[in-house]
Amino acid sequence: MPSRPRPRRPPVPRIPLGELIDAAIQWLTVHADGLFDAVSAVLLFLVNLAYGVLAAPPDLVLVLLLALVAAWSTRRVLSGIAAAAAFLLVLGIDLWTQTLQTLAVVLVAALAAVLFGVPLGILGAKSARVSAVLRPVLDFMQTLPVFVYLVPAVFFFGIGVVPGIVSTVVFSIPPAVRLTELGIRQVDGETVEAAHAFGARPRQVLREVEIPLAFPSIMAGINQVIMLALSMVVVAGLVGAEGLGSVVVEGVTQLSIGSAFEGGIAVVILAIYLDRVTGAAGRARPRSGRWSARLRRRTAPASSTTSDIDGTDR
Repeated sequence: MPSRPRPRRPPVPRIPLGELIDAAIQWLTVHADGLFDAVSAVLLFLVNLAYGVLAAPPDLVLVLLLALVAAWSTRRVLSGIAAAAAFLLVLGIDLWTQTLQTLAVVLVAALAAVLFGVPLGILGAKSARVSAVLRPVLDFMQTLPVFVYLVPAVFFFGIGVVPGIVSTVVFSIPPAVRLTELGIRQVDGETVEAAHAFGARPRQVLREVEIPLAFPSIMAGINQVIMLALSMVVVAGLVGAEGLGSVVVEGVTQLSIGSAFEGGIAVVILAIYLDRVTGAAGRARPRSGRWSARLRRRTAPASSTTSDIDGTDR
């Protein structure tokens, strides 16, 4: 028995999403050109300022300073010696200038990401609606391929270091938001209620109780921001950003394995150094605020009373 022909379904209309995005980018390029020029000027000024500060002392003096920072933050002399040896290796392969350029870009991008990410994380912790809105946006930002960020950045800011910084900031914001929100939410509710009961205002509770208690989680977010910013170094080199990314890209395009490997080693050294320093800062206990000290003083008599009743000394 012959089978009946299946009815042909009407074709699904194509959604012109790409055309809409192109039109939006073109509109922004025309109507927001002054804003993009201002952002570009500010970012260039900050990068040049950071690089000028880093390049001001002699090379060996800066190596010594970086080693002292590593030893002081980790509380280990061996860490300072290892940092000095690693940066002397960078000096030996003649990539010190590119390393400082990369460090300046990473510092500016990480600072911008933290300035945007930490307040958003606090808002997300304080408001369930804000958190519900932020969650899909952060998922989108973290899963979108990193090269996609470069296309609109190049359209808005042209070729150079600025589109690299902008794409790096957008790519590295999510950890700061997520870990800040997580740290604030994990603060003991009874501690917050006690601070309110003692007369602390909401801003005082946030500044002197919640943020100090959530400090390790916030620093973990900052650490991840810096690591993601460094992971964008090579990608930023594709759009003309100076530094170690350009060294790696040039080595790959010219099939020079040695120069690409040298640039990669310098990136690894810089990443390990920043990871150790920021990780040690996250493990350090922040200075307690006035209300945290007051809470400890108020709870101390109760502890001593309990000790007297039990007949034990604590």
